[in-house]
Amino acid sequence: MKKILFLFTIALFLPNAFFAQTKAESPAIFAKSYDYVNDFEKILTPSQAKSLNDYLKSSETKTKSKIVIVTTSSISPYTDLNDYSLGLDKYMLSKLKIDTSILIVISKQLRQIQVQGVEKIRAKISDQEIKDLIAAYIVPELKKGDYYKGLQQGTLELVKKIE
Repeated sequence: MKKILFLFTIALFLPNAFFAQTKAESPAIFAKSYDYVNDFEKILTPSQAKSLNDYLKSSETKTKSKIVIVTTSSISPYTDLNDYSLGLDKYMLSKLKIDTSILIVISKQLRQIQVQGVEKIRAKISDQEIKDLIAAYIVPELKKGDYYKGLQQGTLELVKKIE
């Protein structure tokens, strides 16, 4: 009886093993392309975004470091902005072949900011220096509601440090 039950159980679950999905498709939560400034939350005017984009593009030639800014209102399926920015950085590198030195992710709706730096710029600027720059230049302006001024001053100081 035990052998029959065992064979029945194997016969029941064996076809599922052959037809089961082995890799779940990750949801398409990230955009198909990214520029220096990606204002998905629409917190900047088009002229502000263009000005900031032009500055970051010109600073890349001087510093050999690419700074990318992304604003987003939603980080789902992620629950933490840090996890979201790590996922976005990996996605940009693996799928889009965009190698960022510094990735700044801001969510006005979540009232959070996250900055990802890579190893190659740590010789020029430490994680603590990045945190200090954010606290001194970006966060005060964000609290006032002037996102452009905060991002402009913050990126200006970041570029000065990594030159």
